[in-house]
Amino acid sequence: MLRTVGALLVDGLAMFEFGVVCEVFGIDRTDEGVPPVELRIASAQPQVSAAVGLTLQTRHTLADLVDVDLLTVPATTIRTGAYDERALDTVRAAYARGTRLLSVCSGVFVLAAAGVLDGHKVTTHWRYADTLSRLYPHLDVDPDVLFVDDGQVVTSAGTAAGIDACLHVVRQEHGAAVANTIARRMVVPPQRDGGQRQYIVAPVPACDDDALRDVLAWTTENLAEPHTVSSLARRAHTSPRTFARRFVEQTGTTPARWLTAQRVQHARALLEETDRDLESIAGLCGFGSAALLRHHFRAAVGVPPADYRATFTRR
Repeated sequence: MLRTVGALLVDGLAMFEFGVVCEVFGIDRTDEGVPPVELRIASAQPQVSAAVGLTLQTRHTLADLVDVDLLTVPATTIRTGAYDERALDTVRAAYARGTRLLSVCSGVFVLAAAGVLDGHKVTTHWRYADTLSRLYPHLDVDPDVLFVDDGQVVTSAGTAAGIDACLHVVRQEHGAAVANTIARRMVVPPQRDGGQRQYIVAPVPACDDDALRDVLAWTTENLAEPHTVSSLARRAHTSPRTFARRFVEQTGTTPARWLTAQRVQHARALLEETDRDLESIAGLCGFGSAALLRHHFRAAVGVPPADYRATFTRR
């Protein structure tokens, strides 16, 4: 049973991510049947700076986080081994006691700096995933999910994904009814489908080969047409084998995978900006049928086209 939750604040604190922890665990909702939870907020120093130019004064100390049931670390400025050692020692001690840890967005860097993530699968905001992998190459970083529950450690992706992770913990500890009550009060879905792939706009890879660059540009403008390695190779005035080899060297992927990615990207734009039905969009993107569009779209983005449109329509 989750009775006490600690929030470890670090200089450079992101207010929204901190607010998520406060909203889920710090509001008294006992009148609606939500079990009471004591939220203890502490930092290594009495005051902690926030990224938006505020200074927060905490009432608790690190010693008050010793016996919490869940220790959360909201997002903060990413540093290379420059976090306060007292904060890191608090994380280490909590982990050694078997306390469950939960990070929101870049808060995972604090856990990594404390050395408690070895052997755990983790995530963070998609913009920081490469940095996390580079600084801590031994970690298994999944940039495509909203959160990762790896037993004692729960890590979430950026910003609002912290809501998903916190509600997930509530659902585990107190059941779906309690999690649904909190979600309803927050006016958010109790559980979202999909992952970070929905929010990532994949850029066209850089290309140093002039002939290949021209083919890439022309193909993205003519996605509705049928394309094969042979037809693209003819446009590049080279053999299919040479074209495929140069393509992988320049883009890091195969022509087929690149073409599918571009078609999915075009479908995303059409779903966001038009009222066209799926069959029409499939034709414009070169998928041929709505069924094939659904298959490739879900594989690439993580949700069906209809769900994506409902979330991201710009009209």
